Amino acid sequence: MANTNTLTQAVQQLLAQGLMALRQMAVMPRFVNRAYETMSGEKMSTIDINIPSAITAQAVSPSYVAPDDAGVVPTKVSITLDQWWEAPFFLNDKEMLEVIGGTIPMQASEAVKSLANKVDGHLLALYAQVYSAVGTVGATPFQTDLAPFLDADEKLNNQLAPPDNRYVAINAKAKAAAMSLRAFQDASFRGDQAGILRGDIGEKLGAFWFMDQNIPSHTAGTWNGTGTTTGTNAAGQGVVNLTGGTGSILVGDIVTFAGDEQQYVASAVTGTGPTTAITVSPNLASAKSATEVVTLLGASDTYRVNLNFHRDAFALVSRPFAAADPMGLGTYQSAIDPVSGLALRLEVSRQHKRTRFSYDILYGVKCVRPELACRILGE
Repeated sequence: MANTNTLTQAVQQLLAQGLMALRQMAVMPRFVNRAYETMSGEKMSTIDINIPSAITAQAVSPSYVAPDDAGVVPTKVSITLDQWWEAPFFLNDKEMLEVIGGTIPMQASEAVKSLANKVDGHLLALYAQVYSAVGTVGATPFQTDLAPFLDADEKLNNQLAPPDNRYVAINAKAKAAAMSLRAFQDASFRGDQAGILRGDIGEKLGAFWFMDQNIPSHTAGTWNGTGTTTGTNAAGQGVVNLTGGTGSILVGDIVTFAGDEQQYVASAVTGTGPTTAITVSPNLASAKSATEVVTLLGASDTYRVNLNFHRDAFALVSRPFAAADPMGLGTYQSAIDPVSGLALRLEVSRQHKRTRFSYDILYGVKCVRPELACRILGE
């Protein structure tokens, strides 16, 4: 009985400290839509999210026949719990006693940190479905002014993003540049002293700014400026046929067509050097003939992808495990962190003269409304 109590006490200590590590390291999960995470789940189960459809105001004409409202149908987007990751570590008997005494080994925090970074990275990788972009390839934004943010903010406004719950995720270089601006240093400009006292940007200009070391880089394809559209590409369709190019367009690349101000992201491609067709998001705003030059943003370059986004652009589902131990052979404890929204489980098993601990996590992510996000290009 004493051994059981000791093990339970150790698991509780390690799980509690694991949740604290999640709060410190998992940045993006705090700022995306995660309102779908209350029930237990298992790998590859799915969760449907309703996306509201646009509604057009119409004149009222009283009649004994009710109007047809069949067109008001919300769109459903499914998120699959397809990410199951673990971070194991081992403790000898001496270290176990230290855990009971309240000393948490650094290895446990490192294990949880690896899981937090995994979730954070998966969310940030959803940039590849965001089709709006501002800034200059290869140049750190905010070196001289706030123009990149203001341009991104304008795009979000034009794309009808709600004015609240907006966030700006930037890498260390972009933050260093932004913090050098008087707008974020001077208390008379920013309205508080946090920029000097804590080195934070915080909520400014209608968005909450935060630094994330996991901001990804994107390497664009090699498509040159001589390629054009070809054939009939009607407005509203997603596949665009190309000809004349000598390079490749890659998934996640942003392209534009001559005479069309809309930016598009390539979600699928056909052919590699030259690319002969791409599937774009959003669907074509206007028809494309055989004359429009196709331009690839940052061709052959690598750039950082900072983000300005509304929380509903991305969704995260993190669920406790269903039927975690149906045979009753192991020791498990699960908990949901109320700050990061991540469900963490700790499993314990005894091996030869040591104890194996394994944190694991089950989750899924998806870009559900790409129009509510904009890339801010960086270095």
